[in-house]
Amino acid sequence: MNDTDEPPIRHTAECLRVSQVLSRIAGKWSVLVIMLLRQQSLRFSELKRGVDGISQRMLTLTLRNLERDGLVSRSVTPSIPPRVDYELTELGHSLAGPIQAVGTWAFHHLPEIEAAQAQYDAQE
Repeated sequence: MNDTDEPPIRHTAECLRVSQVLSRIAGKWSVLVIMLLRQQSLRFSELKRGVDGISQRMLTLTLRNLERDGLVSRSVTPSIPPRVDYELTELGHSLAGPIQAVGTWAFHHLPEIEAAQAQYDAQE
């Protein structure tokens, strides 16, 4: 083991699998859904209103992927129409903290990032 007691990263099929998971959870829609579900469970329509610009289809696909990965659970209450609620699982809550940290970092460094982009664009 290394100094942080984490196993060494091997460039194998594991990397490909990790890359696939990271691409799903780091997508802008997944991040926004996870952040909305941090505090409470929400219905599909509440999530749709909370994620500006997402289509119904994209929200459905995002929720299905998050559910498949074990990050979100879906509860159906029999009624007319059926009530469907989404909430973070324990695994999903464990991801919400790091996502929040990245969002906070981006918020605090936005002026520096925008300045770097402007400088780069001016040179091109």
